[in-house]
Amino acid sequence: MSQNSHTNRVQKGILAIDKQLYDFIENEVLPKVGFDSERYWTGFEHAVKEFTPRNKALLATRDKIQQQIDQWHLDHPTNNGKIDFKSYKQFLKDIGYLLPEGEDFQVTTENVDKEIAQIAGPQLVVPVRNARYALNATNARWGSLYDALYGTDVISDENGQEATGSYNPKRGAAVVSYAKAFLDEHFALASGSYTDVTGFKVVDGKLEIAQGESTTALQDPNKFAGYVGDAGSPTGILLKNNNLHAEIQIDASHPVGKDDPAHIKDVLLESAITAIQDGEDSVAAVDAEEKVEVYRNWFGLMNGDLQESFEKGGKTQTRKQNPDRVYTAPDGSELVLPGRALLLMRNVGHLMQNPAILVDLGEGEEQIFEGIMDALVTPLLTLNDIKGKNELSNSRTGSMYIVKPKMHGPDEVKFANDLFNAAEDLLGLERNTLKIGIMDEERRMTVNLKEAIRQAKDRVIFINTGFLDRTGDEMHTSMNAGPFVRKGQMKSQAWQPAYEQWNVDIGLEVGLQGRAQIGKGMWAKPDEMKEMMDTKAAHPQSGASTAWVPSPTGATLHSMHYHQVNVNDVQNKLKSRQRASVDDILTIPLISDANWTDQEKQQELENNAQGILGYVVRWVNQGVGCSKVPDINDVGLMEDRATLRISSQHITNWLHHGVVSEEQVMDAMKRMAKVVDEQNAGDPDYQPMATDFEHSYAFKAACDLVFKGRAQPSGYTEPLLHQARLDLKENASC
Repeated sequence: MSQNSHTNRVQKGILAIDKQLYDFIENEVLPKVGFDSERYWTGFEHAVKEFTPRNKALLATRDKIQQQIDQWHLDHPTNNGKIDFKSYKQFLKDIGYLLPEGEDFQVTTENVDKEIAQIAGPQLVVPVRNARYALNATNARWGSLYDALYGTDVISDENGQEATGSYNPKRGAAVVSYAKAFLDEHFALASGSYTDVTGFKVVDGKLEIAQGESTTALQDPNKFAGYVGDAGSPTGILLKNNNLHAEIQIDASHPVGKDDPAHIKDVLLESAITAIQDGEDSVAAVDAEEKVEVYRNWFGLMNGDLQESFEKGGKTQTRKQNPDRVYTAPDGSELVLPGRALLLMRNVGHLMQNPAILVDLGEGEEQIFEGIMDALVTPLLTLNDIKGKNELSNSRTGSMYIVKPKMHGPDEVKFANDLFNAAEDLLGLERNTLKIGIMDEERRMTVNLKEAIRQAKDRVIFINTGFLDRTGDEMHTSMNAGPFVRKGQMKSQAWQPAYEQWNVDIGLEVGLQGRAQIGKGMWAKPDEMKEMMDTKAAHPQSGASTAWVPSPTGATLHSMHYHQVNVNDVQNKLKSRQRASVDDILTIPLISDANWTDQEKQQELENNAQGILGYVVRWVNQGVGCSKVPDINDVGLMEDRATLRISSQHITNWLHHGVVSEEQVMDAMKRMAKVVDEQNAGDPDYQPMATDFEHSYAFKAACDLVFKGRAQPSGYTEPLLHQARLDLKENASC
């Protein structure tokens, strides 16, 4: 049986469409959005004809540039880990890698929802193929601060405050104390503390706060935004700071509220302001069956009717999208706030192809470029929301937000922009309805970021740094230059802080403030929330209006940083600073003397190998695109294809330069496979690797990522992962 078989395919011109995908679009989507089938498939075919050759040409340019860089490094060996930087930089200009910068400009994006244009706050990233996770992220706009504190290490386990199986009153008291200190800091009272408060009421549109026999008010009365219930005895007090809301929830009958002097049962924080529903890095979607799962969940979110039932605590629960939240404003009018995060959809980049549709342009059939397919399908799925037909709306401005990853410079952004034009024309949408998020995660994108944004200046709503993928590209681009520093030292190299600053500098320079997000990357340790609270304030302090978090709990906790930091004020101050140095960005993170001890080499190998295997085994065997994988010290790390790209390219680099041998690498892979098998022993669906290395698709794929790493385009992991999973599925069905 072959993945290219015409069994169960529907022919539409040059398109041979897998029947699973065709039936989904034809029977579920087109009738619901009211779009004509013939018009859609004819336009789809036309776009595929136009953009497939252009896509191939862009990929050929990537390959050509990489070959030129590889050869330059062979022709210009380093001296104690140093290159001839002046000639290197000139060479990059000569080959069109480092492009001249054009005149100044400002972006003109319009019809942008306030969650992107005006509100600084956390951004969740979630695999949209998993309906339960997708709904959790959508509903994470509001989160319980009490729950987020009680369930994480932000609250210490010391002095009898451990999180026991049943409710621990000592821990609960510590949670309440922490939350009231947060209120004191950001919603200060004219006198006293929230620990002294015994009640709330609203009189003539103003908040009165009782403290025993006396009353006080907010230091800044403008921070009172509304209430729930009766003015004389409200059940909720809505506060606002830095464009973010917090709701003090009051319930005398609640187990926590009954013991509180003011009967406060919880503090609800506006948390995940936006959420990226990811159809790329955190999902495994290698064929029509899996792509339909991605598309169907997004379609459900965009129509407001996605539901997911599951078993929890012996009971069946059904999750669906939260309604909006209704308050009474201080002037007595109704105030409605969104109950859900504003959703962005991450499409696939320009590289990958997918057998869901086969295309014949006269040179034999080939798989469709997945990014082209996504651009023509995902806006169709969003039509009802774009046109404002849903009760549970996503965009209130009639826009769709598409994040485009893994683009290499201005020409590739122009391609995406033109492709979005074609999708708008196909679907009868106004120009620039489809907004674009440009991920700055490839080296050639970074150094040409201003020119890249110029190519989409009328539709850009997002740029962000992605340190993980960016590091993978850093290593692959300069693979021949020499051995790299250890993975843990990457963030201390000259290029990294310059890259992070450059992204903010360019974003502010071209006018993203007030129109688009400037974002920062993921907190990858979901169980280490205290460390996140101690460090992640650096993201809003850097001028970033959003930063990625791995969970709804993480979003609630990280939201407190945006109460501490007024990002708009920070951005205004940063506009006058000197740009980061492009020379620093181009400084390759090489080691001058690779004199590590055998123990240090072994430790680096094992840590990389464990991360690779722990992620790949679930991806290939179970189709899980994002996993919490324990590292060598048993710290759970969120792994996706970006982290995999770093680990595999790092071993490849050390192997290429003789820091380690093939035998050492294979020995580490086999030993770590046994460790990973043990770590997954409690999973009944897990398929071990170490029992049969030769026939384990996952183990072979993990090894290929290292031993064939230099040959992978840009060091990407997708081609090998997709092929391994397709082979496994084909073998299982035969």
